[in-house]
Amino acid sequence: MASAEINIQMDSFKLSLQADSLKADANVSNNIHIDPEKENVIIRKFDYFVMPQFVIIIILSYLDRTNIGNARIFGLEEDIGLEGNQFANISSLFYVTYVVFELPWVLAVKRYGANLILAIAIVMWSAVVIGTGFIHNYTQAVVVPLLLGFAEAGVFPAITFLLSTIYPRESQGKRVAVLYGATALAGAFGGLIAYGIQTMGDRLGLAAWRWLFIIEGAISVAIGLLCWVSLPRSSQDAWFLSQDQKQLMQERRLRDVAYTGSDEFSWSYVWMAFTDVMVWVAALSLFCAGIPLFGFGLFLPTIIRGLGFESIKVNYLTIPVYVVGCIILGTATFVSDRLRKRAMIAWMPPVLVIIGYAVVLGTPAAGPGYFAMFMCSGVYTYNAILVAWVSNNIKPDHKRSAALPFFLSIANVSGVVASQVYPNFTAPRQEDTSPFRRGTWTK
Repeated sequence: MASAEINIQMDSFKLSLQADSLKADANVSNNIHIDPEKENVIIRKFDYFVMPQFVIIIILSYLDRTNIGNARIFGLEEDIGLEGNQFANISSLFYVTYVVFELPWVLAVKRYGANLILAIAIVMWSAVVIGTGFIHNYTQAVVVPLLLGFAEAGVFPAITFLLSTIYPRESQGKRVAVLYGATALAGAFGGLIAYGIQTMGDRLGLAAWRWLFIIEGAISVAIGLLCWVSLPRSSQDAWFLSQDQKQLMQERRLRDVAYTGSDEFSWSYVWMAFTDVMVWVAALSLFCAGIPLFGFGLFLPTIIRGLGFESIKVNYLTIPVYVVGCIILGTATFVSDRLRKRAMIAWMPPVLVIIGYAVVLGTPAAGPGYFAMFMCSGVYTYNAILVAWVSNNIKPDHKRSAALPFFLSIANVSGVVASQVYPNFTAPRQEDTSPFRRGTWTK
């Protein structure tokens, strides 16, 4: 106990020294002027070379975690003998390891570089997805989401943290919105791919749903290996920047030292993140918003099938819903960045979601119910704006690298809840859970 107290005191002393150093550096940074045009050229390079890769990674991550919902539509449950609430249990287990390992992955990215750590994570989860195509019973199906949650845990918070080290605060909201838009696009692509594989039918003695996992996992392996080479280690030493541009990035870091902090790590920064009231309040808010978000992403095919549509049509009927979700998200985040008013914009799309779930609950007709899904597609917007807000308002970098995954870990517990509020006994319309989902938006 005494040793622990000494370590905490030493960390606090180091942090105090670092704070004094930051004050001195901040005085120096006041004399640094960076040509806005040159800085914009660098930002555009990151937009061209890095953002598309981040979008692809997020799409693959979301595809590979939610494809079980598409596979369910064409026979997974029957083939491996799932009964009762076992499918919901499997869906919940993903978030157990996902929540636990978010922080370690992000700290690893900060220490060892984005290209290496993200490549390792992608290849690991791809191997798990391919293995899912060969499961035969409930026991094996339980192990798969635990491994997948571990491998995917750091991807979204790590990329969110990296964006905060690359882009100015006033333009981060649009980029975070692009990440959430990528999850919606993943739903659209997932529906399209699932429909194509479903029409392909059984091949080489394997059911179509097994090919869904095998094909998507193989694509992810290839992308993971490419990311090792194509992603930069950090924003200061990106391979596509000239030497002068790298120097400018270093100067920009010195200019922003009061916001980014020093490069020396201290566990005191982690403690600062864990004890920040703002982080806890934001996490609670995102937890409530995450229940309808995760449930929407995982169970949308099941809900649409429950409205009375044929199974063969369900997967492609999800595509326009996700596209509309992207449009709502893009519009709201663009306006919030332009006006620099995140809170004012954030509360508007949830109103659509509440109305949408109310319509699903109140009518048995397929047409109005399907239209209501378009209203519910606004579910992504609040989360994107809130994540950008937290990323903007936490400093320095080391505290932010701990706070973001910690904040997202607490919020992602909602994934466990979402999986359990869609039990089999409410199928096909999931109507018993709609009041609960609407209630989480009103908290």
